[in-house]
Amino acid sequence: MQSAATAGGVRLRPHTKTHKSPLIARWQIDCGAVGICCAKLGEAEVFADAGFPDIRLPYPIHPSNADRVIALLDRTRLSFIVDHPAVAKQWSEAMRRAGREVDVLIKVDVGFHRCGIDPDSRDALSIIHGLAALPGLRLRGLLSHAGQTYHAQSDDELQTMARAEARTMSDLSERCRKMGVAIDEVSAGATPPARYALQQSAFTEYRPGNYVYFDRTQVALGAAAMNDCALSVLATVVSKPSRDRLILDSGSKTLTNDGARGFTPAPGFGAIVGFDNLLIERLSEEHATVKVAGTTPLEPGDRVRIVPNHSCVVSNLVDQAWIVDGGTVEPLPIAARGRIT
Repeated sequence: MQSAATAGGVRLRPHTKTHKSPLIARWQIDCGAVGICCAKLGEAEVFADAGFPDIRLPYPIHPSNADRVIALLDRTRLSFIVDHPAVAKQWSEAMRRAGREVDVLIKVDVGFHRCGIDPDSRDALSIIHGLAALPGLRLRGLLSHAGQTYHAQSDDELQTMARAEARTMSDLSERCRKMGVAIDEVSAGATPPARYALQQSAFTEYRPGNYVYFDRTQVALGAAAMNDCALSVLATVVSKPSRDRLILDSGSKTLTNDGARGFTPAPGFGAIVGFDNLLIERLSEEHATVKVAGTTPLEPGDRVRIVPNHSCVVSNLVDQAWIVDGGTVEPLPIAARGRIT
């Protein structure tokens, strides 16, 4: 990913919500990343404590958190998104009261319809112009997330979505500059369209997260092969009630109830490596019920490795993972686990 970003002249700023680990984030910085993203202030506080000097939150933080933001500004260069004029005004007032300034980017809705201003709205330019004039806020640029790419039905559709995002952001940036608003940064980020988005000329920054591990969803979306998936769950067979059913100790508290999205079929709640005839068809809190097609040599006490459907959520469910490199096994503390506020 770093090589692709560098080749495209784009600054890579990985999203750490996938791994929540200062150790892995340092590896990403060492490879050339310009900084990191965090999902919530709690995550940012962990990474600021670990000495990371440039943290971006592509998340709409409410001004009720002003004290935490101001404290972070003493420890790191912090930036976050705004997409609501009233909220931005409250942030401006909070920064002026504190005698501080903070970098912000305006979130743009490029089709996922979650957060962000509508770039086609007649009010879009006036909103941007108004936010750019607010004291205490330094407008750095525009930011998008093409989350709709996770629902692409084909590789062609995914590529079309990536190009549409680039076109939307490029057009809006140009319109802003024509009305006198400087747009220094145009930031996008999602793993599925990265292979196409990084070929576009619209972006100055890219913020993928899942690529650090990949998962079964990324395989189903053509972003990775199964052998690229770095995160797996080591599960134990705890019961074999019948020839066609196994029970593993990895329920929804381990694998999550997330299904795999993508245009390649990926049924069940994870792929059991090396056993194509096993389907994790149901999860309870502590149990994974596995349907066996034909026969299996597995018995209670045996262990299997599972590639999860969604690695970002799985890594947030445990305090510690393990780095396995050949015969070397080392602990990987998930330092920002559970920092959801």
